[in-house]
Amino acid sequence: MDVAIGDCIDKMARHILPTGVIENSSEIMYGRLLERFAFPNGSQEHEYVIPNTHAEEPFPKPSVWGWALTAPLSKTRSGTRSKDMKFSFAGLGSAIERICHGRETATTLDERMDVAREALRVAFEHLASRVLMALQKQLNEAENADTEKIGTLVVSGGVASNQFLRTVLRLFLDKRGFAHIRLIFPPPSLCTDNAAMIAWTGTEMYRAGFESDLSCNALRKWSIDPDAEDGGILGVEGWK
Repeated sequence: MDVAIGDCIDKMARHILPTGVIENSSEIMYGRLLERFAFPNGSQEHEYVIPNTHAEEPFPKPSVWGWALTAPLSKTRSGTRSKDMKFSFAGLGSAIERICHGRETATTLDERMDVAREALRVAFEHLASRVLMALQKQLNEAENADTEKIGTLVVSGGVASNQFLRTVLRLFLDKRGFAHIRLIFPPPSLCTDNAAMIAWTGTEMYRAGFESDLSCNALRKWSIDPDAEDGGILGVEGWK
């Protein structure tokens, strides 16, 4: 609906991480810095407990510091928005900014670590929740049409390198009736920023003979699927 999860995590990292962590690192993917800051000893610190049901997911978990993060798309009494098969991460980033910069008292290092862990938990639960909605929808359709059910889920992109995401997603599948789903994550070295994928697509198009002049506009959202509503990568003007 608004920003991508990778963009959201990078922005949250800029608010949460102490200034020295960013300044003293050569890492340009702040999401990785945020994960290391939240879990310095790796997956052994995850200690994650999945909500028993989807209905329990929207409830905020108050912290010892007096704040709580609300799950995206959860603020309706009827629960309608919590059942929307959409992603929304912009509000989470704004909440993190208020916690880290909107109070009179300074945020301590321990509190920042708690903010980091809670921010990643809420973001990944929201992602996993929508994945399960889609899997359940496909399962119902497959049973009605007597077609093959999904057995493998591939997670790619920069955020796929996050080990905590792998923990959350695997537990969601195992505890909510999809333990049979095989999860595939590329090696972390191949979980690159989306910019690299865009650049490679451009390279392949150039090799295939497609060119454009500098009058073309940059598009924030642009599908590469030729069957998409916008016509895909060749659906805009300016190619020659």
